[in-house]
Amino acid sequence: MDDRKLLESGPRSKRLFTNFALHVEFLLPFKPEGRGQDRANSGVYLQDRYEVQVLDSFGLKGLNNECGAIYGKTAPSVNMCFPPLQWQTYDANFQAAQFNGDGKKIKNALVTLRHNGVIVLDRVEINGPTGGGKPESPAGGAIQLQGHGNPVFYRNIWIVPKD
Repeated sequence: MDDRKLLESGPRSKRLFTNFALHVEFLLPFKPEGRGQDRANSGVYLQDRYEVQVLDSFGLKGLNNECGAIYGKTAPSVNMCFPPLQWQTYDANFQAAQFNGDGKKIKNALVTLRHNGVIVLDRVEINGPTGGGKPESPAGGAIQLQGHGNPVFYRNIWIVPKD
């Protein structure tokens, strides 16, 4: 691997986004002693509010705290996690929460997520920020690659605004 083209988890975008399509490739390390959330834990935050979990969930059940989940809220419909040390993909279509003129939320955010090419979240409503997420507001938010003390690598990240 050419380390000059890889990102470790932790950075966030300078630009703020509202509605968008996002592509991310990630590589999870092999941690044979790790169990549960200690298996290469990271995440991709949409708008700095909603975490799509990144975790070595290969062979696990596909719960709401595993790879492809909206962390703590919605489990993926199927566990599509490859074994560690293989590049994986997320392709997300995100629609921001909507607010009226008084700043009151009138519609939850929506996300469709493909994990390794398979739809695992299909127009799922996200009813508020996930743990560690910033409060909802009409303003856009950053894309963040969560740093969680694990050597997760990212590459080929692109975003297409849909505003």
